[in-house]
Amino acid sequence: MADLAQTSEQQISDRRLLKGARARAAIARRAAEVASVEGLTGLSLGNLAADLGVSKSGVATLFRTKENLQLAAVQAAREMFIDAVVRPALTAPRGLPRLRALVEHWFTYISEPILPGGCFRSQCMTEFDSRPGPVRDALAADRADWFAVLEKEIRRAQEQGALAGLEPHALAFHLDALMSAANSAARMGDSTGIPTAHTIVTALIGAAA
Repeated sequence: MADLAQTSEQQISDRRLLKGARARAAIARRAAEVASVEGLTGLSLGNLAADLGVSKSGVATLFRTKENLQLAAVQAAREMFIDAVVRPALTAPRGLPRLRALVEHWFTYISEPILPGGCFRSQCMTEFDSRPGPVRDALAADRADWFAVLEKEIRRAQEQGALAGLEPHALAFHLDALMSAANSAARMGDSTGIPTAHTIVTALIGAAA
């Protein structure tokens, strides 16, 4: 009987943990959506609770502080970017084909945004670039990881004989700057921004097959 009771308590505990994890993920995703438009400083435990129709105390229990909520939003946006851009590109061969695939999915991420404010990184990076602290550190780490992905495929492409004479970090920097500009243009209603950026990127790395 003792073993049965212990098993039952464990199952209840597991269900509560799963429910809490699901609630946390849903709130973090909504926080990323709001931050993509209003910025991370615009997040509020109370406003998110009202927006989602849950209690403020419940949100506060899960996140405790606004900073924790901001960090969760950064992580949620990062995971969405990986799902939309990085994972689909992994089916392409390494090197130039994968770099082109990453860029094409990146363009889709901007032109068919999964967040209402478009590219989360472009929106929030400038907001925190001069604000030291954990949120800035999380954004900087995410940017560094993305540059590392791009630079790895650029180096592989060079090992295969492509993109000769281009410094990997400089090319990654060019690509990031162009995509940020394209995202801003799209959000401002400039229909020429994405096609212009695509033309320039194609000149840099060639057209996708």
